[in-house]
Amino acid sequence: MKRTGKPLTPVRRAVLAAACMLPLSRLARATGADGRPIEWVVGYAAGGGSDVVARMLADVMSKALSQPIVIVNKPGAATNIAADYVARSRDPGRMLFSGDFATLAANPALFEKLSYDASKDFSPVGMIARFPLVLVVAPHVPASNFKEFLAWVKANPKGATYASPGAGTAHHLATELLRSQTGLNCTHVPYRGAAPAVQDLLGNQVDFMLIDSASGLPYITAGKLRALGVTTGARTRVLPQLPTLVEQGLSGFDVYSWQGVVVPTATSAADVKRFNTALVAALTTDAVQSKLLGMGVEPQPGTSQEMAAYVNSERERWGKLIRERGIRLD
Repeated sequence: MKRTGKPLTPVRRAVLAAACMLPLSRLARATGADGRPIEWVVGYAAGGGSDVVARMLADVMSKALSQPIVIVNKPGAATNIAADYVARSRDPGRMLFSGDFATLAANPALFEKLSYDASKDFSPVGMIARFPLVLVVAPHVPASNFKEFLAWVKANPKGATYASPGAGTAHHLATELLRSQTGLNCTHVPYRGAAPAVQDLLGNQVDFMLIDSASGLPYITAGKLRALGVTTGARTRVLPQLPTLVEQGLSGFDVYSWQGVVVPTATSAADVKRFNTALVAALTTDAVQSKLLGMGVEPQPGTSQEMAAYVNSERERWGKLIRERGIRLD
């Protein structure tokens, strides 16, 4: 057969080789086949619940993605430091972020000015878990159920004091919602984290608290904290024997703290899909489910679209409450 065209000089051979490799390099970037690490940003300190969950999932997901995942902790400013870092990322496809109740739902209403836009700068990958909140009381409070608790607070001329791990947390805002629905006279006592709040609760320095199940479960199961009810609409897998506040007469009260995975909006749809696939696969393994439930949190595997709808509804719900009660953090 007669050969046509220009001869393949060394230079031309190199150009053609590079052209052939281009689609492969794009595929490598899309599939993670080049093995470059992914950053998973957590807006809390190392060793905390969010950090532990991220590391657990990263270990499983890195195998599915054939890429190492490196946890990067950027605590402070109610997760705003971490959120700003992710929003400014110049390497989409290489970054995951533990987006939670604070970053995605509460902060847009709690802060007048943020360096990021929670509704525009992040794309949902999928939910990780929900953290049920539990109404617990100090040892001196003579109540064994929600009805008795309401009667005790209303009979106290000074009302009651309640603890939270900090202003603007799910614990704080859920208690404000409780106040708005019951008319209880309560004074907020914010702490820097759940641990000091629990210690003052045990020491009768404050009267009650809506504590997340992850922080409160060890104290509840050990009998150190008296649990009166759970804030979820249905009984939780974490404490199935504990009745809900709805069962005890508080109509429509369904509140969780929650957490999911988001990425910078410049991340490709293909990367979002593969991250979601790996996340859902990790969350549905028996080992991960067992560990999460043991920590007091409920796994919530699902699609990126389901997370987007949930986050939007939560942002609207809590933004309305924050504005109505005039709660600000700046």
